[in-house]
Amino acid sequence: MSTTDRTFALDSLTPLHWLGITMALVSALVHLVLGIGFLPHYMGVLFLLATGGFVGAIVLVLIDYRRTLVYLVGIPFTLVQIIAWYQVVQPDSLAALGTADIVDKVAQVVLIGVLIVLYQRET
Repeated sequence: MSTTDRTFALDSLTPLHWLGITMALVSALVHLVLGIGFLPHYMGVLFLLATGGFVGAIVLVLIDYRRTLVYLVGIPFTLVQIIAWYQVVQPDSLAALGTADIVDKVAQVVLIGVLIVLYQRET
């Protein structure tokens, strides 16, 4: 099958896949809102690029295109999001975090866990 013949392969997705897709969508939405809010500052562009990364990965999983590679790349991609956020925000307590911070970081931690399990299952 050529790449132009790709269709959604939803029947091959497990509940764990759907959990990962949901977590990636949550993070993409948070990054989209923040990105739009930060424009035209360069941080806005970075947030929108992160949005594109999450959405692009979701599409690749949905069409069953090199899923194992998507999982493997998604782990450090998501981890970098967490590290970069910590470097920029430098929270000193949980009270210093906003709702978007908490929702996004919980979604990203869960996503990393899901990606690790999915990768292990397929290798």
